[in-house]
Amino acid sequence: MSSSAVWCLMILATSLSVGCALRCYRCHGYSTVNCQNEQECSYEDSCLSLSEKGGKTIRQCIRYTDCDNLRLTQMFPSVDGFTYRCCSSNLCNSAALVARSTPALLMGALLLLCCWVL
Repeated sequence: MSSSAVWCLMILATSLSVGCALRCYRCHGYSTVNCQNEQECSYEDSCLSLSEKGGKTIRQCIRYTDCDNLRLTQMFPSVDGFTYRCCSSNLCNSAALVARSTPALLMGALLLLCCWVL
């Protein structure tokens, strides 16, 4: 294996997260934009960001299999008219979803391209 390929693999390995538990933000209420509370999830969880029409937002860990409209309606009966998003990378349920995920995706794509070319 060439030395440039070894370097590329080392960089790629250090940029990936190690096999630790998923972490999600945990906040409930009308002002969760600056949510700093973090929660460690189980291996079968994803991060939930659920926004009510009235402005209330819920951020927490949730079982990936529970991440559908019918199940969320049963789990949060007092929340009327909501949109939701489930994701599976660390702290992906923040208010700035695009700002956090785009640089990571770009970095991963560039590293993959680097390894492919070399």
